[in-house]
Amino acid sequence: MSQSGTGYKNPGYDINEFYYELPDSLIAQHPADRRENSRLLVLDRQSGGTEHYLFHDLPQMLNPSDVLVINDTRVIPARLLGRKKETGGKIEVLVIDYAGGIQTGTNPYTFQCECLIRASKAPGPGARLEFDHGLSACVLFAGQGTYTIEFKSDIPFEKMLEKTGRVPLPPYIRRSEHDSGADDRINYQTVYAAKNGAVAAPTAGFHFSQALLDRLEQKGIELVSITLHVSYGTFMPVRVTDIRDHKMHTEHYDISPDAAEKINRAGRQKKRIVAVGTTSVRTLEYAADHKRNIRPGHGACDLFIYPGYRFKIVDAMITNFHLPKSTLLMLVSAFAGRQNIFSAYREAIEKGYRFFSYGDAMLIH
Repeated sequence: MSQSGTGYKNPGYDINEFYYELPDSLIAQHPADRRENSRLLVLDRQSGGTEHYLFHDLPQMLNPSDVLVINDTRVIPARLLGRKKETGGKIEVLVIDYAGGIQTGTNPYTFQCECLIRASKAPGPGARLEFDHGLSACVLFAGQGTYTIEFKSDIPFEKMLEKTGRVPLPPYIRRSEHDSGADDRINYQTVYAAKNGAVAAPTAGFHFSQALLDRLEQKGIELVSITLHVSYGTFMPVRVTDIRDHKMHTEHYDISPDAAEKINRAGRQKKRIVAVGTTSVRTLEYAADHKRNIRPGHGACDLFIYPGYRFKIVDAMITNFHLPKSTLLMLVSAFAGRQNIFSAYREAIEKGYRFFSYGDAMLIH
């Protein structure tokens, strides 16, 4: 069952307390040669002690009775390069809320959703856009930094994105303008990705191969899938001095009755709940009621976890190394204690661990 209240006891809320220096050379630009060959730092959140392994050693780190909760969202190729119909000027569109979008017609297929736009001059409502493979669009509404766009094509928008779109990599992963992103279409996706909707990947899951998942199940570890469609907001910086003033972005989630029952049964049987990634952590904690039971259903998760939060469900987590001053770094600091996390990060830097999306992993227990 959950080991609540073991997080940082005297939290500070100044954003600068979550800053650390990281050499650019440690920002991973590509994944490990094989997914499970990434390094694994194991942190004991009670003692602060650390151990070092490779990720393929994970089965020996977990108990046969553990329940491993994974996020099965699938990253869509949400980055579209096109031009303004009226002027021919270049434009870049990023679909940021595919999961909340709506299909509005089928002959031709039309689809409305919220997007970001990058252009030399921002288009206003009524502007028409053109992309490859006959995809066109019209700006319906321009809000504060975001746009409602209606796309039009002769095939369903989901299929058109697969033909036309590019993987929306995080800004710290650098690719040349002419890089097709073919490798990233495979690499920037978990092997168990199943449900379209994410703009960013649940990157802790990158380290699992199908062979490793099979080994875990052979040991008796139960895998449970939930869904949180990770949004572009995960890359947005925290712009306030007091982190308590930060407004968390919302993301669509779905927990099936079967998944909820498996997790709740594990709780009743005092089994450990091991969440893969901060996205799984947030979804589980958001969906937990006051009796520490997971409620099945779907909706929008906007839970912001920072030091002082008392965990209800999650006993251990697998995660990557996160950006300075990010909400993800605040979440793991809440779980393991800020001092433990920063000590582990210093050790990882000294030992040359690779950081961020394509980097190495941590097991915090």
